[in-house]
Amino acid sequence: ESVNSPQDLLVSYTKCINFAAIKHRDQRRLDAEETPYINHPIGVANILATEGGISDIEVLKAAILHDTVEDTDTTFEEIEKHFGPTVRSLVQEVTDDKTLPKQERKRLQIEHARTISHRARLVKLADKIYNLRDLQRGRPKNWTEERCREYFRWAKQVCDNLCRNAGRAH
Repeated sequence: ESVNSPQDLLVSYTKCINFAAIKHRDQRRLDAEETPYINHPIGVANILATEGGISDIEVLKAAILHDTVEDTDTTFEEIEKHFGPTVRSLVQEVTDDKTLPKQERKRLQIEHARTISHRARLVKLADKIYNLRDLQRGRPKNWTEERCREYFRWAKQVCDNLCRNAGRAH
């Protein structure tokens, strides 16, 4: 979709947030308060915008949509239809293949972190920052202390690879 004026940008970003809110409407985070899931993608986009100074609208939209294909019935085709090929491609770069076993998905995240585009790295990094802050606030239901530590160790491996060659434009 072609977006020109500030008004167009705002409308298209709001549509994106609304789309994600509808897709995630029945989901909750694993925290004790069972926070609505949509708080997570909005929080990831907020980290990018406020802490990262990112104003690239396609990156921000990808942040909002980053879990829709992985965790809802959304397809990549649907994302492309509503938000264009660039946003689709960014979401695709940060989406795990849910048909693979969990350990394999975690291994691939570490590996892919080396090769994904700069814009996809931004989304991935903000996602990890959000999740790690969430874990620091409190342990998710049914998570042991060890599982939390294990998540931190794994996230560090992903982030180490995300930050490799980070200065180079892709």
